[in-house]
Amino acid sequence: MSTYMPKAGDITRKWYLLDAQGKSLGRVAAQAAHILRGKHKPTYAPHADCGDHVIVINCSKAVLTGKKLEQKTYKWHTGWISGLKEIKYSDMMKKEPERAMMIAVNGMLPNTTLGRKALTRLRVYPGAEHKQQAQMPVNYEVKG
Repeated sequence: MSTYMPKAGDITRKWYLLDAQGKSLGRVAAQAAHILRGKHKPTYAPHADCGDHVIVINCSKAVLTGKKLEQKTYKWHTGWISGLKEIKYSDMMKKEPERAMMIAVNGMLPNTTLGRKALTRLRVYPGAEHKQQAQMPVNYEVKG
């Protein structure tokens, strides 16, 4: 018996819709990363890009458990001298909640070309409206 090797022509990509309203930000991000990698498919291969498209709606209504909203910060460096920037998650969830979801999903994907390619298939919206109705996304229930 031989191991199945997916080819680029054999891969079919579906569209899934995740609703983050009332759900934990990390749980939704983990589920989105799982679908983006293609781990939910029986034809999954770690070396092949066989994931699906994911649309995450209601990111502004996602929940951060514990004291993360007040205590957790996101830090990055601009590349300039003394260019260390920092923002609290409470401010990020007010101003741009879709960025918080993108950061969480990006952290759960591998730091390779496959992970960067998978992140391009993620669409994130702060409200319930999205632009991908023509793709007929399937609702995917977030567990937990």
